[in-house]
Amino acid sequence: MKLVIVAVGQRMPDWAQVAWDDYVKRFPHELKVEIKTVKTEPRSSKTLETLYAAERARIEAAIPRGSRIVVLDERGESLTTVSLATRLKSWQLEGDDVALVIGGPDGLDPTFRSAAHERIRLSDLTLPHAMARVVLIEQLYRAWSVNAGHPYHRE
Repeated sequence: MKLVIVAVGQRMPDWAQVAWDDYVKRFPHELKVEIKTVKTEPRSSKTLETLYAAERARIEAAIPRGSRIVVLDERGESLTTVSLATRLKSWQLEGDDVALVIGGPDGLDPTFRSAAHERIRLSDLTLPHAMARVVLIEQLYRAWSVNAGHPYHRE
């Protein structure tokens, strides 16, 4: 199984890239994690619908065929670490790749968002995109560690 994080946005700051790289290398070989960054549509005098459509096309092109689509959304389901671990185990048992999608500055196209298999949120707080990526990868690693009985997570 592969976890593919599809994120709208530009290059991450160095601190976020270092954190990302650190967590990715911790995952076992049977749970591969990769990031696919898609270009943010320039905001110059375009309608929101035009922005959404352009970014949606890029997002859909980055998602591996047959993947379970999980969008990160401020209105999504709030999960605890243990419930994310349960969700991760379920995804692994299903065997399909999972694409976790982080939208751009204006979020995700509402139609794409509602068509996703799942909608989850990382926090009730608004997070900068780089921070959202780091929090997401850390929580996925933590969920894996719960399932593996690894002592990383203490509850």
